[in-house]
Amino acid sequence: MPELPEMENYRILLNQKIAGQTITDVQINRAKSVNVEPDEFINNVSRQKVVTVERRAKQLLFHLENGYLLLLHLMLGGRMFFGTTEEKPDRTIQIQFSFGEQNLYFIGLRLGYLHLYDKTCIQKELSDLGPEPLGQEFTEDVFIKLMEKRRGRLKSKLVDQQFLSGIGNCYSDEICFHARILPMREMNELNQHEVIQLYQSIRFVLQDALKHGGYMEPFFQGDTLTGGYDSLCKVYDREGETCVRCGVAIIKEIISSRKTFYCTGCQS
Repeated sequence: MPELPEMENYRILLNQKIAGQTITDVQINRAKSVNVEPDEFINNVSRQKVVTVERRAKQLLFHLENGYLLLLHLMLGGRMFFGTTEEKPDRTIQIQFSFGEQNLYFIGLRLGYLHLYDKTCIQKELSDLGPEPLGQEFTEDVFIKLMEKRRGRLKSKLVDQQFLSGIGNCYSDEICFHARILPMREMNELNQHEVIQLYQSIRFVLQDALKHGGYMEPFFQGDTLTGGYDSLCKVYDREGETCVRCGVAIIKEIISSRKTFYCTGCQS
């Protein structure tokens, strides 16, 4: 599932490609991917200019000139591609926006969605999200207070969107590895040094992943940035491989129904 770095990378690229552009056509091939009748969706979106695209947690918000917003959550298996009809991937397209000869394809939305809201309703949809870990207001002091009296396993809490927004399976493991902390540790057992290190690791890993384009497939033909972090993951999806830091084999375990990767040699 795309996480904060992937969605932030998408946000940057979408603003480069479609901000200020008018949606000339809308095609909906899967009605369940939207939250209103397809005709209503098309009537409110077609011929509208995309003012800007912003991100909140793992979701993107497309601001339209008429005041409506589109809330995108790719969930598991979802992705986007921007290009011509000849360039589009050989995948099932659930929704397509056209901008003249160029198209924005929404792919793999079996669980994901693109919902239409007004400004009042969108605030309700996003009201339970936790702090943005790359936001300027997310300081070390804020994180220390956030950690006070928190209970539960570290892995489970890092992926809790009400605790922190935007972190999922991949980056929770990479963060724990960078901080040298085992993901099954109990939150209330971490000492102050570990909490500060965890904060620094959250910021470092997410920023590093964003710098390298996250782990998604290319967004457009010739895109050499998107997906660059996939080969840089240290533990995620590396079961049985040798740890780059200490040489011990990476272990895979299920924690709270989530696959989790870690190294017993240099995480404690």
